[in-house]
Amino acid sequence: MKNYEIQKDDFIISTNKDLLQIDLIHQFLKTSYWASNRSKEKTIIAIENSLCFGVYHHHQQIGFARVVTDFSVVAYLGDVFIIDEFRGKGLSKWLMETMLSHPQLQDLRRWILATKDAHGLYSQFGFSTLKFPDRWMELPSANAY
Repeated sequence: MKNYEIQKDDFIISTNKDLLQIDLIHQFLKTSYWASNRSKEKTIIAIENSLCFGVYHHHQQIGFARVVTDFSVVAYLGDVFIIDEFRGKGLSKWLMETMLSHPQLQDLRRWILATKDAHGLYSQFGFSTLKFPDRWMELPSANAY
């Protein structure tokens, strides 16, 4: 898969996994409600098996998101973050726009995600509660958020 990169001012979003700063990603996820118990090894495996988007400012990673997808039917959006000092600059919105417009993620049947507190961000991009909740089931682990 060819790397995808887009630049805006002093910021870059890239799918190049060689640029990802795994320690930064893991440290942030340890503070999150959704991945606080995830080991670094599990994070690495998740990254290896996802289409990842790193957000960078002068080559320093400041954000991240990953898409778990078959590139044909469905995409699950997870581990989305911008570090605190760069929030409020529109970077989360730009990250969402970049992911949703990625050439390999077009014409999917469904995008899904889970969030506790970012409904306002995601609803701006068309995400909503389940259209058919009676059709969805889950098998969550004991520590699922």
